[in-house]
Amino acid sequence: MSIPETFKNGTIFVTGCTGFMGKVLTEKLLRSCDVKNIAVLVRGKNGLDASQRAGDIFKQSLFDRLRSEKPEFMTKIKIIDGNLEEQSLKISTDNRDWLIKNVNFVFHCAATVKLNEPLKVATRINIQGTENVVTLATNIINLKGFVYVSSAYSHYPRNEIKEELYPLSITAKELKQLIILDGKVDRLLVDWPNTYTLSKAITENMILTNENQLPISIFRPSIIGCTTSEPEPYWLDNLQGLSAVVTSVIVGFLRSLPMSMNKKTDIVPVDYTVNALISVMWDTVNRYKNSNERNKQPKIYNFVFSVDKPIYWGKFFDYIYEIYYQVPPLNTMWYICCVFSDNRWIVAIMGFLLHKIPAALLDLSLLICGKNPKMLKMYAKREKMTVLFKPFSTVEWKFDNSNTRELWTLLSQDDRKTFWFSFEQFDWKSYVQGFVFGIRKHILKEDLNNVTKALSKNKKLFWLHQLCICFVIYIALHVCWVFVELLM
Repeated sequence: MSIPETFKNGTIFVTGCTGFMGKVLTEKLLRSCDVKNIAVLVRGKNGLDASQRAGDIFKQSLFDRLRSEKPEFMTKIKIIDGNLEEQSLKISTDNRDWLIKNVNFVFHCAATVKLNEPLKVATRINIQGTENVVTLATNIINLKGFVYVSSAYSHYPRNEIKEELYPLSITAKELKQLIILDGKVDRLLVDWPNTYTLSKAITENMILTNENQLPISIFRPSIIGCTTSEPEPYWLDNLQGLSAVVTSVIVGFLRSLPMSMNKKTDIVPVDYTVNALISVMWDTVNRYKNSNERNKQPKIYNFVFSVDKPIYWGKFFDYIYEIYYQVPPLNTMWYICCVFSDNRWIVAIMGFLLHKIPAALLDLSLLICGKNPKMLKMYAKREKMTVLFKPFSTVEWKFDNSNTRELWTLLSQDDRKTFWFSFEQFDWKSYVQGFVFGIRKHILKEDLNNVTKALSKNKKLFWLHQLCICFVIYIALHVCWVFVELLM
């Protein structure tokens, strides 16, 4: 049975549809599969109720192609007002009954992706939230498949990460009990760079016990980047993680970054990721048709590019610089100039010279003009971001993706065309340069026809940049000369 046939007339429950990957997943399912309904869990936020938030999401350009091909798609969407952190997901009795009677497939994508989230908060959302979804799933009458979206870095402390379960020093139950007792939970982060990876690892172990005998699998994508082609080329909508770093570099804001240029990075396009995720659900359904599978541990799929199509950080930023010189953003604050190093002293010194000193001078000029200083605060915030990003830009892992590669071989030719996620024929240069176009269009909100104006501005910034370099060299030589004269 093909992937579209598996989902035909089925009802899908998606958590995290307001997130980056969740939006692309929802769009792809509606456009490529003849589903009966997609129920999306949405929490009211910032004065908007669940329906208003969902309505705003489906008006985005990401859904333009779907609007054109299937203008009636909104009739298939059922908005479920709820909250992951609350008992029973804070879903109304009517909605809960509807989900139990109608849902066939569950994609659990929701999570807090803030790397520096307090462990108590990460536990409530990522661990307890998943447990709440699993509890709901155990009551669903005709559940065919459940896929939990984890992270390829869920077991960060290991040098080699295979598609298997790894033991931890603490269980989800023990962690929640420790939090209730107001114990010192920060000590648990000794070997972990952030609460996100730790909470994902604990959640995996909770799911992998599979006490409820669900037809379940675990999907582990690495760093998720913009789309390659569908539904819109190089689409992205958030200024987090990698997109925040690249944006900060190309607008001239970030000039010092902790990074090992000779180590592999692992970036996966979000449309490839969603296609692989849907394929994992298809495989999960097929495997669990055999009731004997329910007594086995859930299958894990590492979705990574570094095994078959690796790229190094150095090459990644070579491509960034190359396209920058051809079509720089118009909304730049300075000419591109960033020092990359995995030496913390170099990063700290260059950060002081290239971030804090210029920021202090700009803040002083703002004060003189009677305006509020803001640059030092902006750089302090950005430096926190680079510290959080450092564990992924200075470390390299050996991943195994045997299950994912095997999954690709199981797909029919038609399914491969519709749900392509293979690394074959992937062009990194084209993708990375498209990433910059995506940032210019969706993050910086630029007209992509502004190249002539942008090049003109960039040329002026280049000469200003060179002038500043000459001035700094002059000051340094002058100081050295004065020092030598004092010694004489």
